[in-house]
Amino acid sequence: MRITQRHLIGGALVAATLAFTGCGMMGMSGPSTATNPMSAKQSVPPNASQGTGTVVTTLDKGTRVLRWTVTYSGLSGPVTAAHFHGPAGPGQNAGVVLPFTGNLQSPIQGQATLTDAQMADLVAGKWYANLHTAANPGGEIRGQVTGN
Repeated sequence: MRITQRHLIGGALVAATLAFTGCGMMGMSGPSTATNPMSAKQSVPPNASQGTGTVVTTLDKGTRVLRWTVTYSGLSGPVTAAHFHGPAGPGQNAGVVLPFTGNLQSPIQGQATLTDAQMADLVAGKWYANLHTAANPGGEIRGQVTGN
């Protein structure tokens, strides 16, 4: 079989269409995982807590399912509330987008299916995880979620 310029162009168009629509291998994306530090310095305003933590997020963009694990230590007391806030960049505050439910002892784990708008904000780095305590009701440690 002789391959012509028309065959090459046609094949390229099919491949581009499959990639754009997510039907081809190039358009498929598996879950992406990001690990981000949490500290009192990231809180707005910052506080003197010696607490530290890590928020690990795994986002499956195909299903919009977000899974998270938050580990922490050294806080001034028990966590009284914990959640993702957004949309906000570093140094900015925002409202609660997704509360953490259940046991708030380290490690905090959970999952949720995001809306398209929530996923766009998360991917753009506009969400942060925040852990609140009685001594720091506005948030003791915080971590901006980036890398998904």
